[in-house]
Amino acid sequence: MKADEIRNRFLEYFKKKGHTVVASSPLVPKGDPTLLFTNAGMVQFKNIFLQSKEQVEYKKAVSCQKCMRAGGKHNDLENVGRTSRHHTFF
Repeated sequence: MKADEIRNRFLEYFKKKGHTVVASSPLVPKGDPTLLFTNAGMVQFKNIFLQSKEQVEYKKAVSCQKCMRAGGKHNDLENVGRTSRHHTFF
């Protein structure tokens, strides 16, 4: 399967389970000076969870968010490009 088909199957599965499909946010977050780039799929929901500034009409959501990794708890960036599972963009 190609990546597009995997993403579509993922989104459709959750849509059938009652989730609202939410479009991916930009890699560079808009209106958030605390972040240089989107590093997790939850970034687009930050205002909902932390500040309740944003009101949404759904209770369950699914998205396939573009993210960039630049470090993290596993500190395995030296493996990027050396293995088939270490990437900086996912």
